[in-house]
Amino acid sequence: MQKLNLPQALLKLTDKGGKQYVYDEFRKKDIVLTPEEWVRQHFLHFLISSLHYPKTLCNVERGLRYNKLMKRTDITVYDRQGNIFLIVECKAPEIKLTQKVFEQVATYSYSLKAEHIVVTNGLQHFCCKIDHVNKKYSFLENIPSFGE
Repeated sequence: MQKLNLPQALLKLTDKGGKQYVYDEFRKKDIVLTPEEWVRQHFLHFLISSLHYPKTLCNVERGLRYNKLMKRTDITVYDRQGNIFLIVECKAPEIKLTQKVFEQVATYSYSLKAEHIVVTNGLQHFCCKIDHVNKKYSFLENIPSFGE
């Protein structure tokens, strides 16, 4: 898999029937190792090891209902009060991070009332703070560490 602009994560990889799998310690099972999953696993480890987010406050592929459709967030991080602090949308490294991608995540965020959104393809990472009152977002220079 491609080298990412994230700290190297020690992932448990296995081969089964000609396919490569990664053990997801959040979902407690082996997941087919796609380029997007590679990014998701590395970003989860980055949140925990570099930004000090407690593992217990992170959720992977959380379901949500939006306009009567079932959608999923790649990574959802809660604060200690149980509010959604951060939603992360992971894309494969070859996917360009366009305005459309941001609008998709911002829409989820407005529905879930998340304070921040992050969009990453493993090479680039963009973080926004959400203004729910005015339905706007502003880009931040850095992804906030836990407790900021």
